[in-house]
Amino acid sequence: MRNYDLDFLKKFSLVILFLAVVTGGLVALSAWLHRAVPPQESQSAIQAQLDRIAPVGDVYAGSTGAAAQAAAAAAAQAQASSQVAYGGTLDGSEIYDNLCAGCHGAGVAGAPRLTQADWANRIPQGRDVLYTHAIEGYTGETGFMPARGGNPALSDEQVIASVDWMLDNLQ
Repeated sequence: MRNYDLDFLKKFSLVILFLAVVTGGLVALSAWLHRAVPPQESQSAIQAQLDRIAPVGDVYAGSTGAAAQAAAAAAAQAQASSQVAYGGTLDGSEIYDNLCAGCHGAGVAGAPRLTQADWANRIPQGRDVLYTHAIEGYTGETGFMPARGGNPALSDEQVIASVDWMLDNLQ
């Protein structure tokens, strides 16, 4: 072999070695990235897996299960009634005296006092509209009514009872 052939083989071997090292580095980098990034599962694959492992039937515990459900429902109802304002009373005068009189007694924020004149333009709208405004709140030209009189613990029935009491006691 000639001298320039050996020189070419050395340089060509170095180029091939360099390309092999770069290729090996890229393969190693892609393998590391593949392990580092979690794969994304499609929603249909997740749903299929959930359907596959879902139980076929439910367990019926007989009267024991029914009694436990009834006791749990009664406990939940008792807790809910303890959360209701003023002990759950439907006495409109008690609710008015404890809550509504603060605004409706003095006409605060445009609240109509218990006089026929203040309610003259509201009564023709009907009681259902007045109930809705008292339960959900209302903002008008003359003022505003906070939802449930500002007490979210009032039930719909309590709000309706207090509105009825106010309408029945206009002077």
